[in-house]
Amino acid sequence: MPEAAQEPAEPVQEERTFRREDWYGEEFTGRRFVRCEFHEIDLTESVTRGATFTDCVFGNVRFNASRHFQSAFTGCSFKRCNLFDAEFTGCKLVGSRFEECSLRPLQVSGGDWSFVGLVRADLRGVTFERVRMREADLAWADGTDAVFSDVDLSGADLGNVKLARAELRGSDLSSLDPTQAELAEAIVSPEQATVLVTSLGLHVRG
Repeated sequence: MPEAAQEPAEPVQEERTFRREDWYGEEFTGRRFVRCEFHEIDLTESVTRGATFTDCVFGNVRFNASRHFQSAFTGCSFKRCNLFDAEFTGCKLVGSRFEECSLRPLQVSGGDWSFVGLVRADLRGVTFERVRMREADLAWADGTDAVFSDVDLSGADLGNVKLARAELRGSDLSSLDPTQAELAEAIVSPEQATVLVTSLGLHVRG
């Protein structure tokens, strides 16, 4: 029997601008967007699977309750976007930045968020688990009651970060200066406590 004809791959969308589109609940599987702009788009409850967004701009986009699996948003800019209850699983957001976005209660599991810009972000109660966040910029971010579990924060800018009551066990805290952060009641492992004490110039002896 002859082989079934394969459907042609979706073409790459390049340098296009989308405005005021209603994509509520849409599913984006394997689609690619390069240097595109999205303004006032409703992506509530949308799903991306293996989708790729490269150097794209998202302005006033609603990602509420959206789900993202093994997708990439690299070098993207998110401004005044709403990510209420959004979930990212195994996604790559290297070099992307968030400005004036609503990020609570964001859920991130796995993936690479290295070099991401989250300066002054409101991250209260958000969850990052098993995520690479090398050299991420979290200066002045508020991570009170957040979960940063098994997160690689090596080289990250954690200046003046708030991590009161945060779950930090398993994460690389080598870049954290405890004199420049709020850590009241944060949960750390004995090994992490040693790193923090050493950074204060103290010596732990039995």
